Amino acid sequence: MRNILTSYDPGNGEVIGKVTITNKAEIHSIVEKARTAQSFWGGIKIDERIGYIDKAAKILAKNAQELGRLISREMGKNLNRGIGEAQGCAYDAVYRAEAAKEALLTKVIQSGGQTTHIEYNPLGICAVITPWNYPMSMGHWMIIPALTAGNTIVLKPSEETPMTAQAYADIFNQVLPEGVLQVVHGADEQGQILVESDVNLIAFTGSLAVGKDIMGRAAKSLKRLVMELGGKDPLIVLEDADIDQAARFAVASSFENSGQMCVSTERVFVDEGIADEFEKKVVRYASMYRIGTWNDPNAQIGPMINTKQRQKIISQLEEAIKKGAVPLLGGTAHPERFVLPTVLTNVSSSMKIALDETFGPVVSITRYKDLEAAVREANSSDFGLGAVVFGHKKAWKTAQKMEAGMVGINQGVGGLGDTPWVGSKQSGYGYHGSPDGHRQFAQVRVMSFPSNLSR
Repeated sequence: MRNILTSYDPGNGEVIGKVTITNKAEIHSIVEKARTAQSFWGGIKIDERIGYIDKAAKILAKNAQELGRLISREMGKNLNRGIGEAQGCAYDAVYRAEAAKEALLTKVIQSGGQTTHIEYNPLGICAVITPWNYPMSMGHWMIIPALTAGNTIVLKPSEETPMTAQAYADIFNQVLPEGVLQVVHGADEQGQILVESDVNLIAFTGSLAVGKDIMGRAAKSLKRLVMELGGKDPLIVLEDADIDQAARFAVASSFENSGQMCVSTERVFVDEGIADEFEKKVVRYASMYRIGTWNDPNAQIGPMINTKQRQKIISQLEEAIKKGAVPLLGGTAHPERFVLPTVLTNVSSSMKIALDETFGPVVSITRYKDLEAAVREANSSDFGLGAVVFGHKKAWKTAQKMEAGMVGINQGVGGLGDTPWVGSKQSGYGYHGSPDGHRQFAQVRVMSFPSNLSR
């Protein structure tokens, strides 16, 4: 009898559905099937591949309401956000594919009777290993450029959200040739075998510890890697900041997706001259948030994905308060499955909540006298995904000093158009988005020859 992976609603523990755990012995045959399919998929024109993606995207759009409901039930986010995630993938697919196409077109250089082509050819097989917090988007952002480049995909979703990934793959497989997109279900063992199999690239989003393990396993055959490995994003609030705007952002960024987001604000450094007013406003706005299940229209903060994640957050809060942090809202008593919206002040660098990724609805505030010291503390983390600065006169210079792949001034870190999603330090290895990001899913080949060569 084959093992079954059961998916639960994190808000009430109800069973959502079940998938069959992939037998470890089958993974190599799945990869071989992907290899066979790639010879066809990589051999057709890029516009034909985009045509397949377009057909799948149209089906995705028609089913966005149902898929959004599944995302919300399985992950815990409210229904509007779940539907928005599904719709975003549907509407983004062809745009992302066309952007990848533009990046992958052959570049031609000619001079003195000689010609050089810079080609972007398929790599082969891409293993996409995804987390649970954005269970459709995180895989989609990797899958589309990889497919556009001519690669086949083996998707290994989080064991917390297998139903969403399977539903996404099922829609694409209504139109894709057999073997182009396959799914492997399971936990650590399945992921490890997939990483060590005959794939050419591993695109992973998840924890630093797992990323390091993947890097070690991939090193045996020097596989390509694109990895986003979390963050501990700082927000610096300068003395001339718009206090209301900064407080609204601090709360919204800390609480988005129940704090379960890689670019959530996890550390707030505020000039002591405005700290009293800032903290009052933060508490005011944080108090407006309500916890609830995915189908509660009045709830903005859903359940934590599982008991282990919830307990990690509560343990950080308990340790911080024991060491002198002051709870302005929330504290250490939280309902089963949830973490209440929480605001802490007097947070110091000796506390785990200032050092380790929290991934929960907590605003952690530290007051500063010396801006340069605050910048140093903000940059002391091993992570460097995003950073935000609110203020005016010194905002630009301060932002330039932030050690992060993405920096926002008086706004979040998201860039305009087809820009990279990129981390620095231990937040990332490679990146996706933008022409250079799309090209990471391709093999570069330089072809040089006399311009008059018959071809």
